[in-house]
Amino acid sequence: MASASVQEIIPKALDATSDPPALFDGTTRLYTSLLCPYAQRVWITRNVKGLQDEIKLVPIDVGNRPAWYKEKINPANKVPALEHNNQIKGESLDLIKYIDSHFDGPSLFPNDDDVEKQEFAKELLAYTDTFNGAVVKLCKGEEGSSGAPFDYFETSLSKFDDGPFLLGTFSLVDIAYAPFIERFVPFLLEVKNYDSTKGRPKLGAWIDEMNKIEAYNQTKRDPQELLAIHKKVFSA
Repeated sequence: MASASVQEIIPKALDATSDPPALFDGTTRLYTSLLCPYAQRVWITRNVKGLQDEIKLVPIDVGNRPAWYKEKINPANKVPALEHNNQIKGESLDLIKYIDSHFDGPSLFPNDDDVEKQEFAKELLAYTDTFNGAVVKLCKGEEGSSGAPFDYFETSLSKFDDGPFLLGTFSLVDIAYAPFIERFVPFLLEVKNYDSTKGRPKLGAWIDEMNKIEAYNQTKRDPQELLAIHKKVFSA
């Protein structure tokens, strides 16, 4: 897997006082939030494919959104959104697939002759919301919550033996889970004294391997900032 090594200067987030960019001027733009795990999925995909020059990063201050964002970019008023070929597209899982299939760079999804990996990739991508919802319950300490989603993840890492990632080799599937595990695992360890990697060596190894990918590291925020945010979120 090729990792992008481009170090970019992150633009200042646009807020309610900011003017909109010149829409549909031929520039491809990724509207994002630097702290949003869903938006981070798309940011990672962009970086891994080496598209920092081709897809311009446009951070949005989601706590003080510009009115024009909902009016002109995304009627749902959510990030991420991608402006490409005079169209606006949304939804993070759709966007990572779109970027992988419509732009140059290393392919991040199994090819058509690898049916087994393709089918497992679809299963894992479909499970992401279930995984996140179950781990959120664990983070909140809700009755009946357990480490079962991490057990599922550990078992999934055993399916292929040609690498340490969910499909063996690095793919969009790893990207879909990484921003959430980046947040859940430290929170559970510090706040709930729950070590998600205990008894799950493949999960621990997967985290270690993900942390070696520079294109992913470029999208990470301060762990203490994320921890503080989630302490507020999960105690609400």
